[in-house]
Amino acid sequence: MAELKNPSIIFAKGFLFLGLGLLASMLILMEAWSLKICLLLALAVWAFCRFYYFAFYVVEHYVDPQYRFAGLFAFFQYLIRMR
Repeated sequence: MAELKNPSIIFAKGFLFLGLGLLASMLILMEAWSLKICLLLALAVWAFCRFYYFAFYVVEHYVDPQYRFAGLFAFFQYLIRMR
């Protein structure tokens, strides 16, 4: 697959992910609405975002500046090899 370089398409892809996340969240909350579910869903999304930031920014900039991750699978392979 060719590398995505067009800024318009990159932004469109990002906003499609945002829309997908909002749609999925709305459907979950429509299925089982409660303040507890809403807060747990928000916490889960926040925690996954922080993990993603950790995997792709913190590790590359503070732990091992020589390594570049291609995705979460590559990050987990790196962790296994690091042991």
